[in-house]
Amino acid sequence: MQSFDMEALLRLAEVPLYWVGVFTAAWLSLWVVYKLLFGFRIWVLGNGQLISTKLGKWAVVTGATDGIGKAYAEELARRGFNIALISRSQEKLDDVSGSLESKFNVETKTIAVDFGLLDIYPKIEAGLAGLEVGVLVNNVGISYTYPEFFLEIPDLDNFINTMINVNITSVCQMTRLVLPRMVERSRGVVLNISSASGMYPVPLLTIYSSTKAFVDFFSRGLNAEYKSRGIIIQSVLPFFVATKMTKIRKPTLDKPTPERYVAAELTTVGLESQTNGYFPHAVMGWISAVFSPVWIVLYFGMAMGKAQRAGYLRRRKQR
Repeated sequence: MQSFDMEALLRLAEVPLYWVGVFTAAWLSLWVVYKLLFGFRIWVLGNGQLISTKLGKWAVVTGATDGIGKAYAEELARRGFNIALISRSQEKLDDVSGSLESKFNVETKTIAVDFGLLDIYPKIEAGLAGLEVGVLVNNVGISYTYPEFFLEIPDLDNFINTMINVNITSVCQMTRLVLPRMVERSRGVVLNISSASGMYPVPLLTIYSSTKAFVDFFSRGLNAEYKSRGIIIQSVLPFFVATKMTKIRKPTLDKPTPERYVAAELTTVGLESQTNGYFPHAVMGWISAVFSPVWIVLYFGMAMGKAQRAGYLRRRKQR
């Protein structure tokens, strides 16, 4: 009797389970096709024509004298934008300004300020007055000299203030200065350069990682607020790029030059509100999001940070 009942139950369940399997397989197939088509749209077709002077005649780039910031300035100048360069060193600003003007026949403007300070924004506001800004690249940022435990960071009090001023306050204040005119014209793009370090907590780079997480959340929230008004605000989360800040000298496929990274990233604007900006980085971001629980990231991040910290301290003792 029990055997008969079990067989009857299995027969009753057979049809519903069959259709559950069919719908699950169909849903997964559609999801895979959608992801492949969406990936093809972003990484093959791209959206390269969006960033043009139709948005406005000027682009503003912070941290514009090295690395990713300089690459953005060069690529935007190549597209015909006049460039307002904002960074700390007037000498470096003059070098980049002269190079852009001679290579791309564009107008430039330089504003030398230290983003570690809070009293600089009236000067920036005056310098940008009257400019039709179509693109703002909030790129300026600083990281640790070497991975370190929170309480053992040299000059911790000043380090905290400087890190927050450069990595967080600059993004909020620059957006405050530029966004109103974009809203008036119902067009404009703000690119906020976060970091893959903002996707998860990174031990021994805790303050840096946290500031970059703020940039990501700020960007995505603001994009939701203003996209209906014609403004695109994108969170950009690169993995390693061969720059002075990362101390990577030799570019590789997964560690591109700033120029290669920026050229790829600009094709994603308008397609992704949050992007890793470069196909190999997007693959790395997807793998870490799907297959890497936070505890694994924390474990390996701690191990890597300790190794880098030990190597730095050892080299410093040998000098």
